[in-house]
Amino acid sequence: MNQAYAGLFAFLVAFILGPVFIPVLHRLKFGQTVRDVGPQSHLKKQGTPTMGGLLFLVPLPIAVAIFAPHSLEAWALVALIWSYGLIGLADDMLKVVFKRPLGLKAREKLLFQVLFAVAFTWLAGVRFHAAGTYVLPFHWGVLPSSVFFGPLSVLAILGSGNAVNLTDGLDGLAAGAAAITMAFFAFWGVMHHESVIALVSLTLIGALVGFLRYNMHPARVFMGDTGSLALGAALAGTAIVSRTTLLLPLIGLLFVIETLSVIIQVLSFRLTGKRVFRMSPLHHHFELGGWPEERVVAVFWVVAAVGALLAWW
Repeated sequence: MNQAYAGLFAFLVAFILGPVFIPVLHRLKFGQTVRDVGPQSHLKKQGTPTMGGLLFLVPLPIAVAIFAPHSLEAWALVALIWSYGLIGLADDMLKVVFKRPLGLKAREKLLFQVLFAVAFTWLAGVRFHAAGTYVLPFHWGVLPSSVFFGPLSVLAILGSGNAVNLTDGLDGLAAGAAAITMAFFAFWGVMHHESVIALVSLTLIGALVGFLRYNMHPARVFMGDTGSLALGAALAGTAIVSRTTLLLPLIGLLFVIETLSVIIQVLSFRLTGKRVFRMSPLHHHFELGGWPEERVVAVFWVVAAVGALLAWW
């Protein structure tokens, strides 16, 4: 029951903070810079406040402090999520405040991501005993994870963080898809009596639903790297402690597809000089094909739901 209360609490905090937080971002001129190489319809989004990921990150530690104050596992997940959120926040700050267009240098961002991922992986393996077995997809049983646990966990966190970051390109897309994906972990936690997983998942879902009130088209605020990196870390971290890391490509199917579209586009252009998609990530391909933004988001949310259902099946 505490998990449901935590989700409701997080929703209310995010929902109430929106009208207070968004005007502050406006006054500070923390507006998104839209590149002119993207869809022309996005130019009207110029100046929309970014760093809105704080709206769904702030309720998380408060909810844990209220509903699971003595759970080291819950606080470790909060630390991982917030550490990636702070990397994204630094990146956003450099872009919008200090006018460095590319934000953090790639090697700086990767260094901090690896450090935080390694720290969490060590804690999950040593303190939470997550390095025992992996659940295999489609009820194929379990697989010993001790040999691969460290490298695979770090890779999952890095990949997931950056996959959600790539997906965050349309109003409501990444937030809605992440909420759908976290629903898998919420259900997993409830069904397997893993209260911490259920608590963190439902808290994030509630906060994301509250955030979507201001992020749906036309968005009043963007999550920025602050939110997208944190959400990716949340997905991977929750998968690691629930021993479902091998299910993560299915659970986060949409994010995998979006990332593959970028990889395919880059490789194709470098090898053949031709592009496979009108533009990558994939959501831009459909936009440039004439789909309204709301339609792309709705269809991609369905893909996210299909992935979560396949992972459970």
